[in-house]
Amino acid sequence: MRIDQLDVALRARSGWEAMELGSALVRRHARAVWGSWLLASAPLFVLFNALAWWLDGFAWAWLAMWWCKPLFERAPLYVLSRGIFGEQVGARAALAAQRQWGGTGFWGYLGWRRFSALRSVCLPVNLLEGNAPAQRGPRRRAVVAGAGGSAMALTVICMVFELVLVLGAIASVFLFIPLELLPDSWRAAWAMVSVETPPWAKLALNLLCWLGGALIGPFYVGAGFGLYLNRRTQMEAWDVEIALRRLRERLLPAASTLALLLCLALPLAPAHAQDASEAERAADEAWQGVQDQEAADRAAGGEDDSANAANDPANTAAGIFGDEPVDTAGFRQAVNRAYEDPLQRPVRQVSEWKRIEDVADTKKEEKALDKDSKPEDVSGKRRSAQQWIARLAEWGLWAALGVLVLVLLLTARLWWPWLRGTGRRRRKDAPQVQEETVEVPVVLPPDVATQAGLLWDQGRPRQALALLYRASVRTLMERTGIALPPGATEAQCLRASRRMPEAADRDLFARIVRMWQYAAYGGRLPARDEFDALATTLRQQFGWKA
Repeated sequence: MRIDQLDVALRARSGWEAMELGSALVRRHARAVWGSWLLASAPLFVLFNALAWWLDGFAWAWLAMWWCKPLFERAPLYVLSRGIFGEQVGARAALAAQRQWGGTGFWGYLGWRRFSALRSVCLPVNLLEGNAPAQRGPRRRAVVAGAGGSAMALTVICMVFELVLVLGAIASVFLFIPLELLPDSWRAAWAMVSVETPPWAKLALNLLCWLGGALIGPFYVGAGFGLYLNRRTQMEAWDVEIALRRLRERLLPAASTLALLLCLALPLAPAHAQDASEAERAADEAWQGVQDQEAADRAAGGEDDSANAANDPANTAAGIFGDEPVDTAGFRQAVNRAYEDPLQRPVRQVSEWKRIEDVADTKKEEKALDKDSKPEDVSGKRRSAQQWIARLAEWGLWAALGVLVLVLLLTARLWWPWLRGTGRRRRKDAPQVQEETVEVPVVLPPDVATQAGLLWDQGRPRQALALLYRASVRTLMERTGIALPPGATEAQCLRASRRMPEAADRDLFARIVRMWQYAAYGGRLPARDEFDALATTLRQQFGWKA
């Protein structure tokens, strides 16, 4: 495989990331993928449903389309397998390539392997690798070993998505039915389906199933192909091989220069090698002399070996290295730093929990040991005592549970109605709502703003705002020529105010409507200054008499 020509970034991914990679490949080659799926499945859909209409067996048509799904997945897989190398394959070219591509090892997925939940990962193994029949089984098991769980989850998720699409399409039909006709429509639809489903309804259901499979199927193929690529990357280290090949391509132009430098450095190598060999020979002779001297000292000194070795001038730095000056202080510092390195002497702290034995048990054990009793007998007695304590604790817990159940049964009349939500609760007397009747005269006075100010002074601000609002509605009807019905709401009035020619009039009308709504429904009255300013603006802009 030409992995150096891959058009995707390969690295070790998790199962979900690998499926997202496959989905991204499907979106990149969307036209060819979905086009090949539709071109492959549409003729069979027409053929199966035509036979089903003739034989009255639409269920068999749906089952046949579902069984042939692996046949539709071949062309999208061919497009994706060429697309990762940057090759653009059309839908018709993908279908034409099916005649001589991937024939061996495929027909089992239209037979005994049709119910396999691992088809999304195993199908690329058979179609893309071209292994011998004896090698396909071990190869599939090796690929599935690290992607089996993700492949099964992918199968379940795609099945759920197809089911949701079909049911959502059926339910969307009832969105266009008015609410008052919805119960009758539900009953009529259920009677039609339960008694005798007409052929057109069965054909429509098969069409929805085919469209749902055509929408989700390419994503199923692409996600499985992403899992397959991820497993190949993990098993064969494709990402490492690609990195090494790119490194080779970068270093290849400088290979001639490196070879020339190596040729120039070869004549100097024997001199350095001779110097190194002479230095090594001198060191070996010095070390052999030291060992011979130590052996002679041990033979002559006997018990005073350690003292003689410590006081022997031959063991000093001058005796070992000769007259050449040696930095022993720096050597000792280097040795100390080497010993302080945590990598050379790793230290870790381990905490371990141990049971604290009872003091009385310890004393009994000591007395038993004093009486020449065996340790096995003491440990057996202690183990039996622990078992009795554990048994008593268990009995105590069961007794506490029994008491709790008994208390719950005795008090059931108190908490059972509350638990069921039917407990009687004392109803608190709701506070009386004081409503103020807003009386607006049928015939509006000529000086509306002045009369509204007098109502405010009398302590009737809601009536004052209602009078301003009523007068504003009258002005609205005069300037737009619209006859509002009796009891028109504020929303209707605002919609009618959009036909007022002046923008300032529309804004002022919206202002009085907003202030009236705050006062009437929210209990938020404006300040007196704000009310006077609004009344003055209304009188001037709407032309009310003073």
